[in-house]
Amino acid sequence: MKFVMKSALVSMFMLAGSASMVQAAGAGQGTVTFEGAIIETACSIAPESVDQTVGLGQVAKSQLEAGGASQPEPFKIRLVGCDTTTLKNVTTTFTGGSSRDVPGALGIVGTASGAGIMMRDASGTQIVLGTPTAPQIIQDGTNDLQFGAYLQGSATPDAVKPGEFTAITNFSLAYQ
Repeated sequence: MKFVMKSALVSMFMLAGSASMVQAAGAGQGTVTFEGAIIETACSIAPESVDQTVGLGQVAKSQLEAGGASQPEPFKIRLVGCDTTTLKNVTTTFTGGSSRDVPGALGIVGTASGAGIMMRDASGTQIVLGTPTAPQIIQDGTNDLQFGAYLQGSATPDAVKPGEFTAITNFSLAYQ
């Protein structure tokens, strides 16, 4: 009787163990990749600021005609862990392809045309691609560098064409 009871218990444990292995085999799997960089500067760039998307909305063609513009959409570059022992200011330089339709603007690509992206710093000063912004004072800890972007239409009559667009700018920081 003891032998039969032991055999039954062993069989139940083996059956339960094999059922959980079958269930685990098809439960899914994946990969987590961690990436970043170590930089020698006064501040770190917050992860959400490294690669970001700024939505400019759906802008009416009539608003952009004759050089019209959309409303500026704010965006920021968040700096964290700042140590201002030696470096107390930062400039930001934005780069990217220039617009064929709007002088001084960042070019757009897609089915839309006849417009470009303009950017301003926190004081409202127009940002010139490839030129550092005015220095901004940073404090120890967290700092938000504030900017705005908007869609600027061409001054050329009938140049604005509806459609989807994207534009990409890169930024670099320089501390003083």
